[in-house]
Amino acid sequence: MGGPSSSLSSVPDLSPALSALGRGWRAPSHSRGAATRPRATRRHQGRGRLHRRHLRAGEKRGACVGKCRAGNATKLMAIADSDGLPLAVHIAGGNRFDSVLTEGTLDAAFVESLPPRLIADKAWDGRALQLRLRQERGIELIAPKRKNSRRHQDGRMLRRYMRRWKVERLFAWLKRWRRIATRWEQKAENFLGFVQLGCVVLRLRRLHPKTRL
Repeated sequence: MGGPSSSLSSVPDLSPALSALGRGWRAPSHSRGAATRPRATRRHQGRGRLHRRHLRAGEKRGACVGKCRAGNATKLMAIADSDGLPLAVHIAGGNRFDSVLTEGTLDAAFVESLPPRLIADKAWDGRALQLRLRQERGIELIAPKRKNSRRHQDGRMLRRYMRRWKVERLFAWLKRWRRIATRWEQKAENFLGFVQLGCVVLRLRRLHPKTRL
């Protein structure tokens, strides 16, 4: 509608509360006619900033990522010595079977010589793998047999399986670092680099126990 504008108090059909509000309202006066900057409210504080959750939005993806029981994940393989210190680390997709990654983990060793015996769980129960490691690498694989396995197993060698808790302790040490416990890097080589860096720190702590690392 056209016509000159008027104040709220001059309209007769308004309620007394609105009329009183109109009489008490005054237009804000600003010096030099410049618009005031809005106050930094909680709603506007996060604008213009970059957060980690914005970088990895959506489904987990990248190299060495596969679907397993826990979802899309990266499988971390490791070999530890008698003291629980790392000898080799290797990563692969979560959909890869454990025993298939044995040779790749042995090839990724960062020490000159590996121990003559390798202790593993039931997932490594396979005669073909045991013969291949013994003939090609001179390593004896010690793993308990599965329930449906027919091979004969020497119980005296199986006593060494009680020491397998040391490699589980190694995984607990490595996953103390948040960058290793949760993979944030899309590139597999970057994530593997952080895992190797953690292994270096663990070995240096054993060589220099008084040095804080």
